[in-house]
Amino acid sequence: MSLYPQKLALGPLLYFWPREQVMDFYAAMAETALDIIYLGETVCSKRRELNTEDWVTLAKQLSDSGKEVVLSSLTLIEANSELATLNHFCDQDDYLVEANDLAAVQLRNGRPFVAGASLNIYNSNTLKTLAALGLQRWLPPLELDEAAIRQLQTERPAGITTEIFAYGRLPLAYSARCFTARADNLPKDNCQLRCINHSDGLTLKTQEEKPFLVLNGIQTQSALTCNLINAWPTLAEINIDALRLSPQSQHMTEIVASFDAVRQGKLSTQEAQQRMEPLQPSPSCDGYWYGKAGMEVTTPDY
Repeated sequence: MSLYPQKLALGPLLYFWPREQVMDFYAAMAETALDIIYLGETVCSKRRELNTEDWVTLAKQLSDSGKEVVLSSLTLIEANSELATLNHFCDQDDYLVEANDLAAVQLRNGRPFVAGASLNIYNSNTLKTLAALGLQRWLPPLELDEAAIRQLQTERPAGITTEIFAYGRLPLAYSARCFTARADNLPKDNCQLRCINHSDGLTLKTQEEKPFLVLNGIQTQSALTCNLINAWPTLAEINIDALRLSPQSQHMTEIVASFDAVRQGKLSTQEAQQRMEPLQPSPSCDGYWYGKAGMEVTTPDY
């Protein structure tokens, strides 16, 4: 089998954890087979267990351990203080920047950047436009299926690489309102940082008590855990360059090891799926990749 996807990437931390937990987590990730690590707050600027300088210091430590480090920008910019942080990230050239808002693209001013899935790139014209502005790697929108991505792979500009969100709860939407605060009858301006009580988000259930969505501050996620490990043969066939694994509070080292074992041909996709299922915060889904409802799960026949 082809070594594609060649790289494993750890996406930015989407949850709000205590500082010590964050530092211990990344110390553990430095010892894994990850090739790329994204750092920074992408959901809510009120989450200040680590400040901007802390993220940059952590970036240097991880870079010194041999990882490619990318600084991720906030997805929803609402205040001048958030622009100041964005400027700090975009002004430096030691690390790539993941642009999760077009303001970051503008501030990079022609210098290299990664396009996050929230930039909503749906066609080759957008890819070409952003390539002219410094795009090096992009993440397709999470709901794009294999057929659409396959076509875009044939049309992407030379030198542009593609990263797929392959593991974790899917970030589906962002809002100016904080749903985690609202769940505790608190206003957003006095949220009391309740996100820190939910290390993998707050599960929202239907009236029938079935998990439906996950509340993560202003971000809404899927209740199920996206896992595209069974799609590996197709990912290899269409030359996806990197797979993004989204952080979770427990068993992340084992999750990375399972993906790496498939990459090295030491484990079949079916064996990896069976190994990961009990380590996930929720059951798997992969519907979007196969052109179905995102919450569905498909067992491909290879």
